[in-house]
Amino acid sequence: MQHRGTLAVIGGGVIGLSVARRATLDGWTVRVHRTPETGASWVAGGMLAPHSEGWPGEEELLRLGLESLALWTADGPGSYRDGLPAHIVTARESLVVAVDRADAADLATVGQWLSAQGHPVEVTTSARDIEPLLAQGIRHGLLARTELAVDNRAVLAALGEHCERLGVQWAGPVRDLAEVDADARVLANGIDAPTLWPGLAVRPVKGEVLRLRWRRGCLPVPQRVIRARVRGRQVYLVPRADGVVVGATQYEHGRDTAPTVAGVRELLDDACAVVPALGEYELAESAAGLRPMTPDNLPLVGRLDERTLVATGHGRSGFLLAPWTAATIGAQLSAVSV
Repeated sequence: MQHRGTLAVIGGGVIGLSVARRATLDGWTVRVHRTPETGASWVAGGMLAPHSEGWPGEEELLRLGLESLALWTADGPGSYRDGLPAHIVTARESLVVAVDRADAADLATVGQWLSAQGHPVEVTTSARDIEPLLAQGIRHGLLARTELAVDNRAVLAALGEHCERLGVQWAGPVRDLAEVDADARVLANGIDAPTLWPGLAVRPVKGEVLRLRWRRGCLPVPQRVIRARVRGRQVYLVPRADGVVVGATQYEHGRDTAPTVAGVRELLDDACAVVPALGEYELAESAAGLRPMTPDNLPLVGRLDERTLVATGHGRSGFLLAPWTAATIGAQLSAVSV
């Protein structure tokens, strides 16, 4: 393998680790700068859901999501899944349901938009036949069969272990980009990227997430991701081996990462309105993370100067877009002169 030079990846979340692993496999000597604190990747839902996240006007984000989902599902040597354990996939298929008449109209709008672009999803008026745990009265749904969910924390652990086996080095956080000694640098540190490169249009958006643990005697964990809107609020339920992840609120509160009573209450109320059986589960964890959002919801992935690249601004889609981001940065790094 040709040695390409030294690379500093700033950020140790799913994007930074994915970029570091890809670059190491491509022949770079890689050092990852990360903080000891957990970030947005630690509290993510882990949904790989370009269809059910889609909305008219966001055609480019849908295209990127579908391209990255294909990279997630590819197998074999050199694929994104190569080196990651099979158990990281916790659900197959997404079911988006309508709780009221306005939601049903929105589902129809999204379904027609997807079909017009050649990405049909299955529309149903018998949602409870697909997912019997749904509340009575929920009938309308939209089923995306190709979507997946992964255990975000298992993915982070597996990526970190693979990086270590490949020889990636670890270092502390970066306060000044001028101090980074490497042939090339990738800013993959989420909401902190603008502190190293002023002018990047990335802002923090707070999202609260709950983890509910199955208990003996409770009804089983749902088999697929369930998404809904309750009283105008989005809620998602993502299966895990031991329960369900419930998310996520969305606030613009600066860098506040404390879960609030109101946010937790809303998530619990909305989750139980969609799947009443969750009321018997154990409330195992409440947490909040800061999503790196951009004005147009598209990620910032590309070159900033001859030595510096950026990979941030993934918003709600960090895990979905990780393979595409790693491949895109890898291709651009191949053109770096060292």
